[in-house]
Amino acid sequence: MFQPPTLLSERLVLEPLSADEHFGGLRRMAADIEVMRFITGHAETPLETIEWLNRVEMRWQTQQMSWWAIRRDGDMVGAAALQHIAGKEDAPIEIGWRLARAEHHKGYASEAGDTILAYAKAKGLSEVYAIADPKNGPSHRVMERLSMQPLGIQTHYNRPCVTYLWKAAK
Repeated sequence: MFQPPTLLSERLVLEPLSADEHFGGLRRMAADIEVMRFITGHAETPLETIEWLNRVEMRWQTQQMSWWAIRRDGDMVGAAALQHIAGKEDAPIEIGWRLARAEHHKGYASEAGDTILAYAKAKGLSEVYAIADPKNGPSHRVMERLSMQPLGIQTHYNRPCVTYLWKAAK
């Protein structure tokens, strides 16, 4: 059985998300419309959160990549992913993140992103996409801080998205 990796950065621990360990922290984010407005457009129900966590755990085993909990000093401050876009195995790889509202503007998304891209490079990935709602300026700025190149508007998750691309240095 595949053992998902825990990743470390200067301030953060990224541990594979699991329903048993992270439901409470993820639930707080998923219930907050301000956190979810650019992700789903609505606060999730507890059932939606547990179903999503179950898919995350399954993808760790079937695709050997998925979502990590972002922890700072033991507290869950967000979540970040390396996954196939929309979870489809034939789709390109994307990086993504969500942070609890109280944790915005602290550099956690950029720090987690740098850590995940280093992991992607170590895994031999040469390209990783990032996508966001066109109105989600903070995520666009994180993509730029991660040295990703803008590709313009593309359709992902059945909606127009700003799309960026990271290429591993050779």
